[in-house]
Amino acid sequence: MSPVKHQNIDWINNLRVIALFAVIILHTSAVLLAQYGKVPVTDWFIADFYNALVRFAVPVFVMITGALLLHREYELGDFFKKRLTKIITPFLFWSLVYIAYSWYNDEITFDADTWTNTKQVLHLLKYGSSYHLWYVYMLIGLYFVIPIIGKFVRNATQSEIKYFLLIWFAVMMISQPYLVRFNPQVDMHYFAGYIGYLVLGHYVANKEFTSPNIRTWMWLLFIGMIAVITIGTWLLYKNNSTVGTLFYEPISPTIVFLSASVFIIVRFTLPKVSPVIIRIRDFAGSYNFGIYLAHALVLYLLDRFGISYQLCNPIISIPLTATICFVLTLGLVWGISKLPLGKWVSG
Repeated sequence: MSPVKHQNIDWINNLRVIALFAVIILHTSAVLLAQYGKVPVTDWFIADFYNALVRFAVPVFVMITGALLLHREYELGDFFKKRLTKIITPFLFWSLVYIAYSWYNDEITFDADTWTNTKQVLHLLKYGSSYHLWYVYMLIGLYFVIPIIGKFVRNATQSEIKYFLLIWFAVMMISQPYLVRFNPQVDMHYFAGYIGYLVLGHYVANKEFTSPNIRTWMWLLFIGMIAVITIGTWLLYKNNSTVGTLFYEPISPTIVFLSASVFIIVRFTLPKVSPVIIRIRDFAGSYNFGIYLAHALVLYLLDRFGISYQLCNPIISIPLTATICFVLTLGLVWGISKLPLGKWVSG
């Protein structure tokens, strides 16, 4: 398989912005989703639908990383210097911002003991100072394995890559609550987790599909998965199941199919749009990581002003709130990047 070519990178840029907006939709609707039994069921169902619609977001981010990085050869030192510093510096900055916001919001307290305060900050940095930062910890872990898995991918045949993906999917299946009793004592954790999305992203980005109707089939798969996730989650909540988020889990078959279908749909969809739209996309995409890091703070602040899913009917208020958040966060990150040293911390 030939690597993704530079001139064909346009669809990746589209996909990156779509996934980013999907994350914001996800976090906007999550609050309403947690109110099952406390809000009208129609409102809850709307949040359930939006959650199902955008659950591909983080897996697609990882797939993009695999598509762009696994085919490249790096010197280890250069790789970690270029890649990790771009992640860790803004991550630490925004982590401290969320710690400061938690203190301002009286969620944590500091006292006169400097060492106690320092330990509390380090504890929050260790486990995450905001709910959405788990992604960064996962991404850092993947970056450590990319030089190794990349060497495998570059030298593997298509059959060997498909073998890896098949084992990854099988391990995922037998790890599901409804199949866990079939999980053998054989240690298969080497094939578990988000590493499979890295390889899947590389594979799907470079595979030559022969079916002329591949996009149609992927649309059908996408719609089918949304239906399964939405209805399945509703049934689990309705029956007071302890696994209410079963269909939402990123490492699950429904989300794998959802994510792969979105990836392929966008790959084979290149709409003709005006240069202005492309410039806006590229401008937003250049601050993609910073928007991810900062958007939760903007959602917190918007909620203080009454801008949330409660603004009006959630079928309108959820995407509207997410759009406002996206635009304001982009402006915030862009503004910080213009400050002295801002480009190093803005993301």
